Amino acid sequence: MNDPEPQEQDKRVGLHPAIVLFGVIIGLWLFIQAIIPKSKNIQPPQGNEVRSEQLALLLKEAESAPVPPVKVTAHVQGMNALSLLVPHQTTDSQVVALLNHLRRSRMDGSLASQIPATTPGNGLGEFAIADVYIFSDPKYAVTEAVEILSVGAHAPGDFYQSSIPFEIAMEQVRGHYAVNLNRKSQPEHASLGFGEKATGLYSRRYQPLF
Repeated sequence: MNDPEPQEQDKRVGLHPAIVLFGVIIGLWLFIQAIIPKSKNIQPPQGNEVRSEQLALLLKEAESAPVPPVKVTAHVQGMNALSLLVPHQTTDSQVVALLNHLRRSRMDGSLASQIPATTPGNGLGEFAIADVYIFSDPKYAVTEAVEILSVGAHAPGDFYQSSIPFEIAMEQVRGHYAVNLNRKSQPEHASLGFGEKATGLYSRRYQPLF
């Protein structure tokens, strides 16, 4: 019986390099997807029917919900920003009631008697530019969190020295009220949670209100 013919020396053995390369690319993609924080939603939550119903119910509850007590825990004058601390048990409907209260108080001129003015002496008002962040965890209702949220996720890593990552601070925000009276098309907006349109980052509880 003849021995099997020896394998040709120049015949490829094993997987084709293109298949190996494709496998490596797929593996890297899966790895990247695994390590990216789930809170980094590239798009804001979509306004489907269920979400619309939830928002309508929340707004209705907020009409009769008591405005929770607040404590000013940080005032970053250079950034026109404040942090307010509410009790830990504060509900979302109460946060909405608080955001509506801040809006009404700013418009009737009484807000400066409740919290520090962010633009004192400004011709457009004492809150012509303002970012008010509402927290229920005192650990995050601090100057450091206000600064990192105000600077934004787009800032270089060495721009500030912070032990609170942006994504962590963002998830801790219960409500956000922003004012810029120089922007005529949308001088103010508010939301449950926190969202940053410039970078497409939105917290899990993000829900635009007005």
